[in-house]
Amino acid sequence: MQRSRIPFFAVSALAGAVLLSGCGQSESAQGQTQAAQAVPVGVIEMQSKPLTLTKELPGRVAASRIAQIRPQVNGIIQSRMFVEGAEVEKGQALYQIDPSTFEAEVATSKAAISKAQASIANAKAKAERYKELLSIKAVSQQDYDEADAAYKGAKADLLTAQAQLKTAEINLNYSKVLAPISGQIGKSDVTAGALVSANQATALATITQLDPIYVDLTQSSSELTRLKKAIAAGELDKDAALHSKVELKMEDGSTYQHKGTLQFSEVTVDPSTGSVTLRAEFPNPEKLLLPGMYVRAVIVEGVKNDAILAPQRGVSRNTKGEPTAMVVSKDNTVEARVLKTDRTVGSNWLVTDGLNNGDKLIVEGLQKIRPGAPVNAMPVESAANSQ
Repeated sequence: MQRSRIPFFAVSALAGAVLLSGCGQSESAQGQTQAAQAVPVGVIEMQSKPLTLTKELPGRVAASRIAQIRPQVNGIIQSRMFVEGAEVEKGQALYQIDPSTFEAEVATSKAAISKAQASIANAKAKAERYKELLSIKAVSQQDYDEADAAYKGAKADLLTAQAQLKTAEINLNYSKVLAPISGQIGKSDVTAGALVSANQATALATITQLDPIYVDLTQSSSELTRLKKAIAAGELDKDAALHSKVELKMEDGSTYQHKGTLQFSEVTVDPSTGSVTLRAEFPNPEKLLLPGMYVRAVIVEGVKNDAILAPQRGVSRNTKGEPTAMVVSKDNTVEARVLKTDRTVGSNWLVTDGLNNGDKLIVEGLQKIRPGAPVNAMPVESAANSQ
């Protein structure tokens, strides 16, 4: 009977050892399976950095100065002294009006001055004689007063003649129509022989100054209000040097080679459009910008010191239309975030809420993961962080 018990105990011990060995292998395999379930994903670590925010606004080109040429005296045009479409300088003669009438008026005024001067000499001598005679009672006080009054009247006549001469000389100068500003002159609306009159409604020609030139931009009042609030709250820093610089994009999409400066912003809102007008000034030596052209200008709104840029490929939309992103949590699982975005900057979103400095944003492998799933994060190159 004892000989039969020994094999039984041996078999029992061997079975227990096999069972324990099987349990250990099962636990090890389960751990390996869980580790194998961690999905490899590509992540970009968010880094806050200063960012200069810009805004593209539509605008129209406008001449910096426009002068309509009108005569200031009446007369017949004798000649035109400029080439249509050419550049003219301030003070350059444009038209000659027949000056003969004005020359005659100048001569008449000069003669009146000579006559007044002669009258003054005669009246002065008479007044001085009557003053001496009055002292010895040889003339009456009335005679002296009349002589003195005649002397003073002769001096007044001289002043009048001198004023008339000045007016005649001004009219004579106005017979030669001069350019009030420098710029490019258009076509002439009158020819030699035409009768013109002072301050007539029809301009003889128009001079347009193209260098420098203005660009009038329009910005919605809501955007302007939001920008002012952001600056007041300290979310944006206003750099005066950057804020005044303006970049221009032409109608064909090319960038204008000269930088402009922001001059001023209107203080009233256009009720029909709800927008505010901003004016920028640009140098225009090549005359590429012409009045009436449609352009787009890039202005600087401010500097955001802690901007976070998230690649667009890492941001999607939920059923509510809200921007969302997947990030790797501290325990290496997927965490869904709802974001607030301000605008696109290149191929990135400017995120104002939902992402923090140091967060690992998942940009690759999004189709294989879900919130709470374990992941194996691997860094990928970030266009946002390389900017």
